[in-house]
Amino acid sequence: MNLSESFLTALDSLLANKLRAVLTMLGVIIGVAAVIALMSIGNGVSNSITSEIQSFGTNLLTISTDTDNSNGYPALSMSDVEALSDPLNAPALSAVAATVQGGQEVVNGSNSIQTTVSGVTANYLSVNNLDEMQSGDGFTQNDIDTKARVAILGSQAATDLFDGGYPVGQSVKISGVSYQVIGVLAESGSGFTNTDSNIFVPITTAHSRLYTDRTRQGEKAVTLITAQAANESETDTAIEQITETLRRQHDIVYAADDDFSIFSQADLLSTFDTITATLTAFLGAIAGISLVVGGIGIMNIMLVSVTERTREIGIRKAVGAMKRDILAQFLLESVLLSVLGGVLGIVLGWLISRVSGNLLDFETIVDGGTVMLATGFATAVGLIFGIYPAWRAADLRPIEALRYE
Repeated sequence: MNLSESFLTALDSLLANKLRAVLTMLGVIIGVAAVIALMSIGNGVSNSITSEIQSFGTNLLTISTDTDNSNGYPALSMSDVEALSDPLNAPALSAVAATVQGGQEVVNGSNSIQTTVSGVTANYLSVNNLDEMQSGDGFTQNDIDTKARVAILGSQAATDLFDGGYPVGQSVKISGVSYQVIGVLAESGSGFTNTDSNIFVPITTAHSRLYTDRTRQGEKAVTLITAQAANESETDTAIEQITETLRRQHDIVYAADDDFSIFSQADLLSTFDTITATLTAFLGAIAGISLVVGGIGIMNIMLVSVTERTREIGIRKAVGAMKRDILAQFLLESVLLSVLGGVLGIVLGWLISRVSGNLLDFETIVDGGTVMLATGFATAVGLIFGIYPAWRAADLRPIEALRYE
């Protein structure tokens, strides 16, 4: 008997017991669907986070106070911003911005919100890719120089404070003092970089009216310094220049005494890539366990099939069927069950991933590698768990098989 005849015989056997075949395939269907759905959701989450980080540019560097070495004092000041802005100190940087921030109550009439109010330099919004305006304008250097009482609202803050009205030209009160609204930012989205509820004022205004923290040297402190490398290839050089400049500024000799830390978007991207890849693989492995359970179900039903068809096996051997023919037939039945279950599982997994993506509002990614992995694993399950029942069938002696009732 050739392979095609064995295949047709195996198919006829499965069609003769349709319900049993479907129930047997159910374990494989669920396992493959789980692998496809979970890995596609994991890939979609990874892609969404990566795109969001990359939208800020991988050449963006964030400098903050290292509290372990600062004795509880803020370490960064406007003099550090000026030093880093000097091309003689850090030629690899194209822009440097700063912010000082904290929580404040903001009021407009009967509406009030508790939110983050950030004092920023004139170029802060553009450096952080937040300069797309829904209405109005951004800060000017004159606003910074004159300590102007002006504010820019995030889109959600504007909605909450003005009930959907037009806020530009009107006033809000921050810490009891009126600020004129000069602009509203475009919606930034729902990611971890969401600034829709934030409010921005000039950094000089924030220093004089809202935040009075000082460094150990008595200078007005800043919470974060954001620096932009000239291009992505110069990020490492920029980090070295920032480190050298700040050590000179803070009279630091040894790296272990650095009272600041530098974090790049590239580091953040790498960290999230590692986390999401590990999580996706973990989810895939958990889903793979259900495939093993499905394989056990296939082995169980194939052993039952061998027992039911013992007399048939004896007749086939008596008329000349070889041991390998019996082995091929039962092995093909097992593989056919797992492959058909795998195909149905792929379709079900794709549907689950699409529905999940729509519900969670991001695009899931079903890639070819995931489909091939799930299909290959399903086929392997059929082979591995079908070998013993097939071998048992092929090893039956014709005389004993014919006597079986």
